[in-house]
Amino acid sequence: MTASAPAHHSAGVDARWLQHAVDLATANVGAGGGPFGAVIVRGDELLAEGQNRVTRDLDPTAHAEVMAIRGACQAVGDFSLAGCVLYTSCEPCPLCLSAALWARVDRVVFAADRHDAARGGFDDLAFYDLFATPREQWEVRIDHLPLPTAPTPFDTWLADDDRTAY
Repeated sequence: MTASAPAHHSAGVDARWLQHAVDLATANVGAGGGPFGAVIVRGDELLAEGQNRVTRDLDPTAHAEVMAIRGACQAVGDFSLAGCVLYTSCEPCPLCLSAALWARVDRVVFAADRHDAARGGFDDLAFYDLFATPREQWEVRIDHLPLPTAPTPFDTWLADDDRTAY
């Protein structure tokens, strides 16, 4: 992943796509959804849009960024979005940031930040804070039970010469 914008991404191009994501978020509120919108762009091509569908779909993973990533992967026929930019109306929460990393997008550009989301009643800031806290202090217990067979799926994976690496 690149740390800076490629030369062909001007501030004006970024602002245009980012405004599109903000417009999607605002329209989604009017339709009874959450205030989040995202788009995936490759070059000058819009691959997919996403709006928060958590309450509509009863799916806590149906965040705007995830929805856009799912749509873009279907559009390109690959699970990798290398060469793409994710524009999102708000700083991605840890779930969405992880999805962007797994999708291998080149850049993430966001408008509002985690503090704006917290002001709106969303847990983004709290989750970022949680990850900076030792696990033994978390409210939800995370237990590691290392079964003797725990490595078996990975051993099987490594032995499969036809596996698709990612």
